[in-house]
Amino acid sequence: MSAKKADKKQAAANEGPQKKLIASNKRALHDYFIDQTWEAGIVLTGTEVKSLRDRGASLIDGYCYVDAGEVWMDNAHIAPYVKGTWTNHAARRKRKLLMHKQEIEKLASKSRERGFTIVPLEMYFLGSHVKVKIGLARGKKEWDKRQTLREKQDLREAQRAMRHRELA
Repeated sequence: MSAKKADKKQAAANEGPQKKLIASNKRALHDYFIDQTWEAGIVLTGTEVKSLRDRGASLIDGYCYVDAGEVWMDNAHIAPYVKGTWTNHAARRKRKLLMHKQEIEKLASKSRERGFTIVPLEMYFLGSHVKVKIGLARGKKEWDKRQTLREKQDLREAQRAMRHRELA
């Protein structure tokens, strides 16, 4: 084996598993202020994992809650596996999230406060494991949403002007 190939393999091994995005919840970023985020594992069946490899997921309507010391994600859509048989899964079933006990207690206490909710932000593969990034969120008012859109538009216009200035 050549030295370059060995160096590349060593560099890849040092980086760890790669993050491969399956689905993201852009709607949550529009509707909520995200105060804090956590990474959680998720309990899935075999056909769900196969469907996720085909990118068959949506987190738009999903939400999370803490019940009896466990975190659950409900109403997130994972499409039924195309080649599945009678063992196929329900598309919008509730799924258990895997977190440390201390993290669950902290999340539960903060989510009990008025105005806070837990929303799934991203679902991705980390190596061979499926992970969900969840966030503690506060709802935005209508004027907050308009302000955020205005800030994004101003930033885009400034970047466009800088790009034209560099070309000239």
